[in-house]
Amino acid sequence: MEDNASCSSLASGLSESSFLRRTLERLTSTQSLKLGSDETVPVAVVAIQRYLSEQAEDQQHHQVDSYCYDVTITDGVWRVKCFLQPHLNHLVHRNTLKTGSDISITQCSFVYNERRLGHGYICIDKLRCKAGGSAVLPRIKDVGSLPILVKRGMERSVVLQSDVPLQISRKHYLSLWNNDDPEGDMWISTAPSSDPVLDVSKVTLLSSLESSLGILRKPLPLLVKIIHKSRLRYYGKFGLKIDYPYQAYFEVADQSGTMSLVLWNELCPEFYQRLNVGTVLYLQNYTLKQSYSNRSRPQMDHHRMKNFNSVEIGLNPRKPASVITVVSPKGVQPQWGLPEVSYQFTTRSELEKLANNSACDVIGLVTFVGRVERVKSKGNKGPEKYWTYRWVHAVDGTSDHPFILELFSSSQTEIFNHICPMTYLVCTQMRVCQAEGSLPYLTSSCETEMFITGYHKGQPYVSDTRVKSFIQWTKTLKDNIILQKTAVGGHYCYPHPPQKFAQSSADASGQVPLVAAADLKRELETLQYREHKKLAIQGQITAVRCMSNLKTSQFKETEEKECEQAAPDPNNPASMAEQTVVDTLASSPSDCSSASRGKRRIQMSKAAQFGPNRNSTPSKRRFIQENTEKRGEQEEEEKTDSVLEEVQCEKNAPLQSSDQDSNILSWESSSWSKQRKEVSEHLDQGGLYQDSISRKFTFDEKNDLLQWGNLQPMRWTPEQTADSIPPARCPGYYQLTILGINKQIAVDAAFFPIVHSDDPCAVGLPRDPHDNTMLSCLSSGFLCPVSGAANHSKTTPPEPEGMLLTASELEDTHVVCMLDICHLGGDKVEILINKVYRVTEVSLD
Repeated sequence: MEDNASCSSLASGLSESSFLRRTLERLTSTQSLKLGSDETVPVAVVAIQRYLSEQAEDQQHHQVDSYCYDVTITDGVWRVKCFLQPHLNHLVHRNTLKTGSDISITQCSFVYNERRLGHGYICIDKLRCKAGGSAVLPRIKDVGSLPILVKRGMERSVVLQSDVPLQISRKHYLSLWNNDDPEGDMWISTAPSSDPVLDVSKVTLLSSLESSLGILRKPLPLLVKIIHKSRLRYYGKFGLKIDYPYQAYFEVADQSGTMSLVLWNELCPEFYQRLNVGTVLYLQNYTLKQSYSNRSRPQMDHHRMKNFNSVEIGLNPRKPASVITVVSPKGVQPQWGLPEVSYQFTTRSELEKLANNSACDVIGLVTFVGRVERVKSKGNKGPEKYWTYRWVHAVDGTSDHPFILELFSSSQTEIFNHICPMTYLVCTQMRVCQAEGSLPYLTSSCETEMFITGYHKGQPYVSDTRVKSFIQWTKTLKDNIILQKTAVGGHYCYPHPPQKFAQSSADASGQVPLVAAADLKRELETLQYREHKKLAIQGQITAVRCMSNLKTSQFKETEEKECEQAAPDPNNPASMAEQTVVDTLASSPSDCSSASRGKRRIQMSKAAQFGPNRNSTPSKRRFIQENTEKRGEQEEEEKTDSVLEEVQCEKNAPLQSSDQDSNILSWESSSWSKQRKEVSEHLDQGGLYQDSISRKFTFDEKNDLLQWGNLQPMRWTPEQTADSIPPARCPGYYQLTILGINKQIAVDAAFFPIVHSDDPCAVGLPRDPHDNTMLSCLSSGFLCPVSGAANHSKTTPPEPEGMLLTASELEDTHVVCMLDICHLGGDKVEILINKVYRVTEVSLD
């Protein structure tokens, strides 16, 4: 009796202290619950899970979101999985609603499943996102130990709080940011411990299957070895009545040759992660069909085996149900005559000799790892999907240049997310890309696999002579010397732009599209988290500002009041100071130029000069106070105007820190003062963020740097502390205002010139000398000469004020600006100028 009373008392206490429990109880008496500001309590987001949405018949001709999201939240007492209303999906798309942060629910409802008894869930109709770290999560030791909140009488649906979507017509979740990575507990990675006895006396060879197509109903068993493995392909779409629409290709071999094998549907979760290169399979009840021709294939000439490309083997979960036996390495017999897995490792010194699109395998020591970005898949007829990728540099000691690797996700999440400097990286089936004006680089294919330190053991390539040679070379290295040459994250774009901008009227694939200013506006509005695009616009550069501080982010309240910034605590001076910085950021960048900018001159005050590299701490110098062209009776007037403008800038300029010593050095065209009043819209998103600058790698900060460079995780863990990385010090950059050619829309973009050879962006950059005018720097992307150990020139890079003295060359000059845009999450959109073309550098085909 005492135990029952104690349990009842505990449950009552949990109910009274839990905001989520009280909210669920109130929902039992109302269809929809609106919560006032005095009723809302912050709850923490611990998981965001994505799945293909349902499309009703009446929605087929209307625009609907391709995916739905289930959001798991906790108030520190209970946790509950809720359905996010589709009109709030854009908060996930822009990483405003994210794991590890707090939200306030202002309206919710309870939805019953009308086609199934005992199933319902809370639906979030409106919410507010809180800026900064979570106030709830630091109080929780183990989120997984918190009880799951369900409505009374629906306890059986508690299983739906784990790994199954709330809309139960879908059976599984997708990875949050792409469709290629396996996600959830259903993906089995361990093989059975026992080895069954195999009857290999009646196996058939691959060479006999081509002639068996359409003849044999039940072909004889196969005994084959996997020599290539593709990434997963998710082919789900609206109306498709398949629970697990997955597919994966393998190339298998026996003593007679090679053939493609296809793993279908629910066999993928069961077997995909157990089937690896070198794995031996005993296959029964497979099917044969004509090979699908419109797909990529690995290049296998180095295997020196016959390829049977007209037929492929199908492994299906039913009709017939294939029987797949994974043979353990100890169970493989030499008399089976299965071929060895072969590789074609290429050294960096040999890369220039390889033909475009040829395949190779590489091994190298990683020195640079870029942040993970996304690009929308082209030509996709189903629901929109994104590829995730990152850029990596790796050295092998055979060349002064590194391998430049464009690595797309290969369905190896753990490896892809843990690539970091100082690790040994192996990439197979990489394709060579030759680019005009740049060093050749390698991009991954559908059959690429990656392996890093900790994953090499047991891989077939460990006995390759070139791998052994590489390992011997690494033994001669000193870690502290290599560490000095490492970098992580930041903006990175490759290959470098060509010398001439070409706009083809025919097939424009692979070219940077030239868009109207209005189109650029739409692109910025629809850009999703870490989505990267290259675009070009034509117009005039009407203003240049030398900036010495990085931009910071603020949460902007949306029109629907779905997202708002937490109010500063008046009792907390740090909170009030932070709000002051945010208020300063909110002012328009053009405010400080509204005094008397009609005169063509350079406004000069104190600013940080460009340091020796992007990671160094900038020194501050006194810039010259007035334009050298001032003279005569105008001199005193100009001095007075300059002082007034400096005061105005200090009040209104969007300085990105509270450092009062960092002011602004700028130039603008003589017509900009008038044109500014006539533009219909000024897209004020130019600037450089913490995420834009690469950082030196250190082992002490390894985990934080990995989190910082990776995408926002779909599940919160206590290790999610990337905010603890010390802020980068900005060596300075230029913010340019580009006025569209029709003078209706202007856009701000940042120009971050390369100044040091250690910068990852400097690799492969054409180094033709130039005169360091503003236009020549914008055209080349670097300050001449680029400093570094290999550059012994006594010439020093120009001072910012010297460059701005040449900015008058931009006056009324028609240019084409190539832009890199990337959504960094929240309200941060990075717009960087990659290259500026004069009209004489544009070719019309």
